This record gives sequence, C-alpha cells and structure tokens, in this order.
Amino acid sequence: MADLTITPANVVAGTNAVRDIGTAGETITAGKVVYFDAATNKWKLSDNNATGTRTVHGIALNGASLNQPVSVAKHGDITIGATLVAGTAYYLSATAGGICPVADLATGMDSILIGLAKSTTVLAIDVQDSGVTL
Repeated sequence: MADLTITPANVVAGTNAVRDIGTAGETITAGKVVYFDAATNKWKLSDNNATGTRTVHGIALNGASLNQPVSVAKHGDITIGATLVAGTAYYLSATAGGICPVADLATGMDSILIGLAKSTTVLAIDVQDSGVTL
C-alpha cells in the first residue's frame, strides 16, 4: 500500500471538528499532518522518520506558505479528500505530512495513530501516540 493520495481542494472539516488557527512554519498543503512547534510558535509538517517531528497535533485544512495563516483540525471528523477503507486505522507515515494505513508502518517508525475511517471519505481524527518505535 502507499500514503493516501489527497486532493487538497476536497479537504473539509466536519461540523464536530475541533480547530486551531496559527502560522505556517513551512509550505503546508491541505490534508497534510502537522504539529505545533513551540520553539518557533508555528505549524510544521509531521514526519515519522525525522528527529523532532515525530509528533502529531492535527491535519491542515488549507494550504499555506511560510508565515501565512493555516487552519488545523485537531479532533473530530474530516472529509480527507482521499479514498479510505471504512474501519481502517490510519497512521503518520515516513513522508512529511503523509498518512498511511497500519500495514505501511515499518521498522524504525513510531506508531502514531491519526484516526479511523468512518466511511470511504471521512476520517475521525483521534491522535494517539503509543510511544512505541517499531
């Protein structure tokens, strides 16, 4: 399998989504997984194989370049703009900002759950970091 192929224009927060707004610390595309970097006070792409970025705080709802505003869904439902398999757990991938199914986790990656697919289009965001490196 592979990372989800997300169409940024189709990323939409559900009515129950908990959101945050801030400043992008790099170029971010809608649908990418992000974390809040307290050192710079900016949102950056999460990455499962890079030091210091193996954390998740949400999914970007809009695209933004460096120092532009970005909205982030931190919890709740999101139409992710990709085809999901209902009932499947999705995790942070080794691609910056990427989302992958559990089958794609490999040795050296952290097991960080992004959420569960409620349907073929809706992801229920419920970030859980197991603290386990495979």
